[in-house]
Amino acid sequence: MPTILAIESSCDETSSAVSVDGVIRSNFIANQTVHEKYGGVVPELASRAHLQHIVPVVDAALKEAGVEMRQLDAIAFTQAPGLIGALLVGAQFAKSLALALDIPLIAVHHMQAHVLANLIDDPKPAFPFLCLTVSGGHTQIVRCDAPNRLTVIGETLDDAAGEAFDKSAKILGLPYPGGPLIDKYAKLGDPLKFRFPEPQIPGLNFSFSGLKTAILYFVQEQQTKDPDFLANNMNDVCASIQHRIVSILLNKLEKAAKETGIKNLCIAGGVSANSGLRNALTALGEKKKWNVFIPAFQYCTDNAGMIAITAHYKYLDGDFSGMDVTPSARATW
Repeated sequence: MPTILAIESSCDETSSAVSVDGVIRSNFIANQTVHEKYGGVVPELASRAHLQHIVPVVDAALKEAGVEMRQLDAIAFTQAPGLIGALLVGAQFAKSLALALDIPLIAVHHMQAHVLANLIDDPKPAFPFLCLTVSGGHTQIVRCDAPNRLTVIGETLDDAAGEAFDKSAKILGLPYPGGPLIDKYAKLGDPLKFRFPEPQIPGLNFSFSGLKTAILYFVQEQQTKDPDFLANNMNDVCASIQHRIVSILLNKLEKAAKETGIKNLCIAGGVSANSGLRNALTALGEKKKWNVFIPAFQYCTDNAGMIAITAHYKYLDGDFSGMDVTPSARATW
């Protein structure tokens, strides 16, 4: 019955969670609003904010879980990938705490944790399952045969889906982060009003750079004809952009399901909070008779709950790290 304190600091959220025997007892997240005026995350500012937030967030997680330091069996932290300065804050805090308490240290891969977030709440997917993992920095299809047997079978060749959302939002003049705003306006628009191209990439890999360029040229052309084009068509443009990004994602997921014969399908990552993707996957699952699993919103964006559940299975496997473990901005699986 391991009790684990987990820390997530890969980007601009400082988060801490406590799991007891694989049950998430608390999951606190401190967001950083300082980046909004810069149109994106500023790494140095993120690192400084993590230093300010980490102690209060860890303290809140322990209190909410009703757990004292002396009851902890291990400390887990995000080791990679992410902003190196942000990762260092979480790693050094976790190392120091594990050393002081003389308990094991568990290093967790951020993207593997996104996938295993599907194992937090019931109903949980049975193995094997496929997970479409979509975030600002990654877009992958992962085959999961066990908590410690995850294989990437498809990934983006350039931009991630989350980046496509945010860059498209910037083209439309929407403030950062723009992805949620596209989702908001898309609910009021016609997804078939404007047709954007779907990249013809072989296999299970993705590409979003061409779509992003097509959206840029489309907006420039329309505004040349009508300076008020976006003001008059924002909902339809957002709905059409979202429709195309979602269709790219689900067409590849459908192909992966057909090739593998796996009918347990999941999504994960920040973009899995997008209502258009969630609704489209649910509808496609009903049509294809898949078993579809979608994490709760709090486990979609970067959070320590997903680090804690991954660490739980690592603990059961005895998969611990030494004090010489180092963070990595671009570690592979």
